[in-house]
Amino acid sequence: MARCTAPVNGHRTASARANCPACSSRGSYRSYSSYPSSSYSSYGGSSNSSSGSSSSRPRPSWSSPGSSVVYTPAEIRTLTPVRKNVEKRASKPDLRDVFLCHAWDDRKGIAKELHDLLEAKGVSVWFSEKDVLLGSNLMREIDKGLAKSRIGIVMVTPSFLKRIAGEGVADKELSALLSTDLLVPIVHDTTYEDLRDVSPLLGSRSGLDTAEDPIGNVASKLAELVAL
Repeated sequence: MARCTAPVNGHRTASARANCPACSSRGSYRSYSSYPSSSYSSYGGSSNSSSGSSSSRPRPSWSSPGSSVVYTPAEIRTLTPVRKNVEKRASKPDLRDVFLCHAWDDRKGIAKELHDLLEAKGVSVWFSEKDVLLGSNLMREIDKGLAKSRIGIVMVTPSFLKRIAGEGVADKELSALLSTDLLVPIVHDTTYEDLRDVSPLLGSRSGLDTAEDPIGNVASKLAELVAL
């Protein structure tokens, strides 16, 4: 019977094993080292990579764990000071969640659409179309609405930019809102560059943009922002 030469020559290579008179005849044998090690590493690696991608998404402190609303880091930085003021004003009674500043021409367009989306999410909105009665002093009602709202939203549209340039009602609302840290501009059908040309002070503030986020997503972010 042939004797194995491993004790003398070793079987560190395939050729050494092939030259062994005892082991060369066991061609069907596979050593443990011949099995691919990749099957073990891929098992653990795939699960780690998938969990890493989901945990890397930024989430603001006020967003609930089960929320599907996605924020950019810039939006979180922009909205965080506003959220802090919302929390500070939480104890004040009878406050609306949002004061919606808009141009008159947008009252039945994008401003009304945002108003309806917010109210459908349980957000109380001061909106001139429903809160200013016929015959009331418009500026006095606006002043009261600003005082009794947690935050102000400015719907920046081409019509709004025209109103600011003409120093209309929207311009007066804007001046009051700019004196606080409760302002969230929302740009729609225009750009922040165009806004800065008309109002450098408002244009210097970051906000939300419907060109980057549909109006429904904007409403969801605002609803989370004011939720207490």
